[in-house]
Amino acid sequence: MKKYIYLFLGTFTFGLGTMGIVLPVLPTTVFYLLTGFFWCRSSPKLHAKLVSMPLYQKYATPFLEKRMTRAAKQRMFGMMGLVFLLSAVLVDHHLIRILLVIIYVSLVIGISWYLKKRPTAKPEK
Repeated sequence: MKKYIYLFLGTFTFGLGTMGIVLPVLPTTVFYLLTGFFWCRSSPKLHAKLVSMPLYQKYATPFLEKRMTRAAKQRMFGMMGLVFLLSAVLVDHHLIRILLVIIYVSLVIGISWYLKKRPTAKPEK
C-alpha cells in the first residue's frame, strides 16, 4: 500500500514540477526533487527514467550537485521572493506576513549556506 501512495505522490509532484516550468509561481526544482524521493521508494524504473530526463538534469541535478550559475541562483531567489511577496500582499494578517518574511529569510540563508562552499558553474553558451 505504501508503494502505491509513494507512486501517486511522485506522479502528482512530477505534474506540479512540470507545470512549474511554464508557471513562475511553482518551484520546478523542489517538485522534481520530491518526485525523485517518492519514485525512488516506489518504482526504481520510474526513478531511473526521471533522473535521465533532460528536464530533471536541467532543474534538479545542478542543485543536487551544488553547481548552479550565479544567474540561476539569482533567478531562484527572485522567484521565491516574488511568491512570498505575492502571498504577503494577498494575506490580510500581520502575523502571517511576519512569518512569511521569517521563512523567506531563513530559506535564503539556508540555501545560500548549502551552496556556499561549491564553486559557481560557468554560464552555458
